[in-house]
Amino acid sequence: MTPIALITGASRGLGRNTALSIAHAGGDVVLTYRHKADEAQAVVAEIAALGRKAVALPLDTGDVDAFPAFVEQLHAALHATWQRDTFDHLVNNAGHGDTAPIADTTVAQFDRLVDVHFKGVFFLTQALLPLIRDGGRIINISTGLTRFAYPGYAAYAATKAAVETLSVYMAKEFGARGIAVNTVAPGAIETDFGGGLVRDNVEVNAQLAGITALGRVGVADDIGPMIASLLGEANRWVNAQRIEVSGGQAI
Repeated sequence: MTPIALITGASRGLGRNTALSIAHAGGDVVLTYRHKADEAQAVVAEIAALGRKAVALPLDTGDVDAFPAFVEQLHAALHATWQRDTFDHLVNNAGHGDTAPIADTTVAQFDRLVDVHFKGVFFLTQALLPLIRDGGRIINISTGLTRFAYPGYAAYAATKAAVETLSVYMAKEFGARGIAVNTVAPGAIETDFGGGLVRDNVEVNAQLAGITALGRVGVADDIGPMIASLLGEANRWVNAQRIEVSGGQAI
């Protein structure tokens, strides 16, 4: 049976690359998007061109009240497209960058980061548990910033640190169902995340490349295939781990 992965925030960036990498590896995909339906449908078309199936569904992962309706929509999509009641893999990827020094961080900034990066991950996973098959996998996306610190990322990194702890507890509690849970923590990556700072600012890019053992910053193709591999059968015994994918940044 073809595995189905649900990837949040997969219309662009690392989510998009992960969706395509999973399709290249022979999997099907349900991807979520917040605003840009056209970009999400473009990813669906790319996956279809690879001979795999995909469905795009709207979802704001920071809106917990919307989760019950999303679960119903997902259940209907699984039935219509795959004639199934369950899916195999959940990748909690959706997120946004919002930087400010601790002294200047507003309550609104903090709350939105918590809602999307921690509260949303917790309660979306909770809502989806009945639809994840026994023996499935969950990957929560974190950040290298939980290990090394840069000014302005305190609130963002703190929410990701919470997710890393949550992942260990998920692995413990879901183990009875054979569900493995891991965290993937990318380092600096050239995407539009954070306004494209790493991708577009030559000085920032060079600075980060200079403190990375492999001599460059990452690109999306460094992350998506790794996640697809982690979801593969060869990695079925990897559980409750934080796996940093940073090229050796700040070591």
